[in-house]
Parts: sequence; structure tokens; C-alpha cells
Amino acid sequence: MADKHILLISCTDEIGLISKISSIVYAHGLSIILMQEFVQEESNHFFMRMTLSGDLDRERLLRVLKQSIPADAWVSINPKEKKDIVLFVTKEYHCVSDLLNRHHFGELPATIRAVIGNYEVLQSYSKKLDIPFHYISHEGKSKEAYEEEMLAVTQQYAPDYIVLAKYMRILSPQFVSHFENRIVNIHHSFLPAFIGANPYRQAYDRGVKLIGATAHFVNNDLDEGPIIVQRVIPVDHGFSQKDMVAAGHEVERNVLAEALRLVLEDRVFVSGNKTIVFS
Repeated sequence: MADKHILLISCTDEIGLISKISSIVYAHGLSIILMQEFVQEESNHFFMRMTLSGDLDRERLLRVLKQSIPADAWVSINPKEKKDIVLFVTKEYHCVSDLLNRHHFGELPATIRAVIGNYEVLQSYSKKLDIPFHYISHEGKSKEAYEEEMLAVTQQYAPDYIVLAKYMRILSPQFVSHFENRIVNIHHSFLPAFIGANPYRQAYDRGVKLIGATAHFVNNDLDEGPIIVQRVIPVDHGFSQKDMVAAGHEVERNVLAEALRLVLEDRVFVSGNKTIVFS
């Protein structure tokens, strides 16, 4: 069976661009198995993800593409297949346990290098699955000192992505700048209606009929970065507050896992404060 390859391109759009890229690919003896493309009309920007088959001369193909398509092009061929990730956690276990279990059984296309928490609650669970856990308390420290410690430990693992698995502290713009478009967050989709503590209690008291979750990249506004995946599920008057929390945690787990799959398989392009997702 011929080897398969992934080609990613992001550049200014121009007439005949798909034809030009396809011709170059064919000229290099490669077959196109799947091609997904999108033009964002307001910015005149082109995005493409190709799955190719055949014997690949990576450097030659990369050189010819960059010589032939718009000068601002970003091109990636066969990005790192198995990414390294670090999980940030606080006390809630439902998202981190799901990711650790998927990792343990080989269902996550990544290597979880470490879990870092500002409480020790999840330390024993992480260690049961042979994942290093670093406890870094925020208490008695300035935000700057705390984040410097977090950054130093995180950088030891050189992660491709950081995942905020229900990590409940706001990261500063300075910290985020070290990992631009490489921090994935998950939260309930009640925002901005039910902000602050006990959102499910607020939702229960209000009698909401839909609950859901949003996974997104983190920018300087923690919960307002480019959205990757959103899902909602119906609830009704028969749901107790406990039922609503359980349903909410389930959708949070599923949304985070799906968002990570898309990111780790290089199916997500960031364009301003939006994403282009080739599912």
C-alpha cells in the first residue's frame, strides 16, 4: 500500500489556485485521495487540506509549491503525526479522566506528557495511569510568580498544545503569548448568561431547555477565542440540578475530545477570531 501524506496550505486566494496546486502534486507522482478547500471571501484567503498517496520527495514538493503559489503562503507537509500535549487542571475530574483514559487505551492521537494542577486532587489518578503530575499552588503567590512557575514546568515538556481540562484560572496575555493558538479550552455554553460560580445551579433555577459546551483556542479574552466545536443537548423540567450537571459534564467531555481530535489531526485553521474546520 502506498504511503499517505497530508498537505496543508493557507494563502491569499487567486484564480486557478486549485488547478495549479493539483498540477504540481500530479507532476510529483502523487495521487489526491481527498481534497478539502475553502475561500474566506471577506479576507480573500484560501485554505486547503489534501490527503495524498505515493512516494514523496518532501523538500522538492515544498520548494516547488512555495515558488508557484502566493508569496504569503503557509505550507505544511506531513506535520508531526502524534502531538505532545500537557493538561492543566484544577479539581474537576470529568474531562481530564476522559482524556487520560483515551490516552491509556491508545484512542488519543497524542502523547500526554504531563498534568499540571493548582490543587493536588487529581494527582493520584494521573499517577495511576503513569502520567507525571506537577502540583503548583497559586496560593500566596502573585499571578506573575505563579505563571512563571507554570511556564517553566510546561516548557520542560515542549508541548505542541496545552489543554485546559476544566482549569479554572484565567491565564494572562503574557502566558498565552508563548503558545499562540496552541491552548485549547472547554467550558459550558451558558456564557455570558450565567457567569461566575455554579452556572448549572443558575441554569437550573432559570429553567433552561438547552445545555451545551464550547471548545476553543485561548486568546487574551479567555472564553472568547476562536471556536473549534460546540454542541447542545435538550433538557426539560424533569431534570434535577444533579441531572443537569451530569448531562453538562457528558457534553463537555465529548466536545473536548472531538475538538482535540480535529486539532491533533491538523484539520483546524485559525483565521482571525474564527476557525476553518475540515472534519
